[in-house]
Formats: sequence, structure tokens, C-alpha cells
Amino acid sequence: MKRQLIAAVGVAAMVVGLAACGSDAKSGGDAKEAAPTALTVWLTVDAQQNWPDLVKSADDAITAKYPGIKINHEYYGWKDKNTKLDSVLATDAVPDVVEMGNTEMLPYMIKGALAPLDASKFENSGAWLDGLKASATYNGKTYGVPYYAGARVATWRKDIAADAGVTAVPTTYADLTAALDKIQAKQGDKFSAWYQPSRDWYTAMSFVTDAGGSIAKQDGDKWKATLSSPESVKGLTAWKDALGKYMKGDLTKDDADRYIVYGLGSSNMIYGSGWEGGSAADPKFDKTGGKLKENIVSFVMPGPSGKNLSTFLGGSDLAVPVKSKAKTAASEWINAFTNSKAQEVLIKAGNLPNNKTQLAPLKADPKTAPTATAAEISWFVPTAPGWLQVEKANVLQNALQDIAQGKKTVEAAAKDADTAIDGLINKA
Repeated sequence: MKRQLIAAVGVAAMVVGLAACGSDAKSGGDAKEAAPTALTVWLTVDAQQNWPDLVKSADDAITAKYPGIKINHEYYGWKDKNTKLDSVLATDAVPDVVEMGNTEMLPYMIKGALAPLDASKFENSGAWLDGLKASATYNGKTYGVPYYAGARVATWRKDIAADAGVTAVPTTYADLTAALDKIQAKQGDKFSAWYQPSRDWYTAMSFVTDAGGSIAKQDGDKWKATLSSPESVKGLTAWKDALGKYMKGDLTKDDADRYIVYGLGSSNMIYGSGWEGGSAADPKFDKTGGKLKENIVSFVMPGPSGKNLSTFLGGSDLAVPVKSKAKTAASEWINAFTNSKAQEVLIKAGNLPNNKTQLAPLKADPKTAPTATAAEISWFVPTAPGWLQVEKANVLQNALQDIAQGKKTVEAAAKDADTAIDGLINKA
């Protein structure tokens, strides 16, 4: 599931009084914390529907240590959870454990709504996936525990490729572009050899990262936009070239309905979350007469640098609100819910684990190799005080659309984006 950084109108209000609530308490380190009598855990409906036995297993671990403790569970859809969380964080009726989308963590960490945790208390913390670890870290402190991950992969149709004389899945960027050239020539100008929405900034920034660039870098206690650096421009130029050659669709689109568009059958390849290809092949969206289910194949997206394209990881973290009265038990519940044994349950349910150690064996299984391999090299957004404001202003999306439509050169769009980012990124 794709998750955007939330607007969180209530974020400012929710932290009223937080400073007086022991924001420096670490998991397992609060000597004044009384033995808990109750624990409230908020998870999304994914856990309720797909791995309820794992929830029970974590509960059992806590009840064994704290006899008589009552564990309450509440399950939410993503939007409902955020609305409810914002409304309670300024009160004393906070959950002790809350599931957060990895892109949702930043504003809560910045505002002091989450308790810092001792990463060493959690199994596999030394091997957490880079993209998830970054999502739970702010100013050198850990505020969440990675739960599970999802990576982006390339998905294409082997029947269309074969019709153009391409029989092997590309393993290098040169192979990929050569194959796409053949497919584009065979199918004509009304067909997208690679359907890549211009406003999908996750993909564009993967090209930037692949070239050694970045959105912004921290310099002391300030952040400075770097999209106009030579490395970033190189990545953006490679991204623009690919769109110009292979994207024949609407150049004002974002990626929200990419899988639906792919299901229409007017494109050969997409690059997106691992679930998108399967969703496009669902009979509800497949308008090709069932050809997608029979012919789509996913693979690790190669990058122009010669390495695999660095991916933006989706996923979830588990956090402890700073107002929790049971921080130690909450962190212990999280450890029981995310340890190696728990990760095996999540893997069997189709997720990627939160750590590189358990990710390694998945690379040997053809079914999981593409997403597992892609997840090894990942990036995350700048963990800057004003990043939420940058996202809300659609700075990246607008710059990318201008580039794709030829309204601005890469250099001009990058320079203008840097100016806009610099005006927002250091303001909480």
C-alpha cells in the first residue's frame, strides 16, 4: 500500500503538554514506571486479517511476564488511524503501541509525540533495512521499530517483449533500454514501452540517488537542497530521457492509478510497488482478456550507474507514544511482534522482513528474489523539520512535470526546486 506523508492538521495541537511527559524516557529505562496493568495496541487491519496468530503470540509473551495484564487491541484503516491518533495524542488516552506507515513517522518524531527507544533492545536492530531504519530515526535517536517492508520492482509483459524479439529479462540498464527501443518501435507511438507517470517522484529520485545525487543534505543543524548538483542533474537527465522515449501517456499523471492504467494493456512495463503488477492482473482491472496474469514478470530494476536502481521502501514501523504509561511493556511487545520468529510469519504472508539477515535467503527463491534484491539498496526522504511542508507544496512533483512537458530544462527546474525546498525544509 502506498502511503503519503500525512497533512496532519492536528500535529501541532497534539503535542500540547508533551514536554512535561517524560520525552527522554527510553524503553526499559524508566525506573519510575509502575508495573503495567493494561496495554493498548493499535494496528492496521492488515494484522487483524492476515496474521492474527502473530498478534496473539506477542500478547502471550507479555502476559507471561506480566500476569494479569490486560492487552487491548484496536484495528484501523490507514486514514482512520491517523485521524484518531491526532485526536488522542494531546490527551492521556494514548495507545501504548501504534503502527505507523514509514512515511508517516517524521512529523510525529519532529513534534516529540513519540518516545525514543533503545534500538539494542530489539532483535535484528543491527541489520534493519536502511530505508526503514532511516524512517524511524531523527537527530540520531530511534523512535520506531521496523515492522515489515515492500520494495519497488519492474514489471513487464513477456508476450509483448517476445513479439519485438526480446526473450530475456534485462539485467543491465543498457539491456533494458535496448529492449524498450525494440518494443517501442514495434508497438508504435500510441503505446508506452514504459508507462512512467511524470509526477511519480519516488522513481525520479531513485534515478537521482543512482547517480550519486540527493534531494537535500544536512550541513550542521541545517538542510540544503541539492537537486541542482551535477550528480542530481545527471540522474534527472537519465530519468527525463527515459520518459521522452517510452512514456506516451498523460504527462500530468501521478502514480496513484498506475496499476489500473497498466491493466488497460497499452503499456509494456511499469516500475512500482511489488503489488502493482498483481493488482493490474486482477480480473477487475485486467482489460486484456487475461493476458496479464499469464505474461507479466517482475525483475529488479537496473540503474544507469550499472548497479540496481536504489528503491524507496514502503513499509510500517511500530512506535510508542511519549505519553504511554507502559513504555517498557510496550517495547517488549514490539520486540515479540518483530523478532526473527515473527518475521518468518510475515515473510510467509508475502511481506519482506525488516532486516537484511532474513532478507538474504529470499534472494534465492525466484518468487521473492526481485523484491528481496531490490530492497537491499534503498533511500529515504530527508529527515528535516520542514520536509512535510516540501511534500505538501508538491515541489518535486511540479518540477518533474515541468521537465517532462519541456516547460523547463532539467537544470532550470532543479534550480527552481532547490530554491523552493530551501525556503521550506528547515521550518517545522
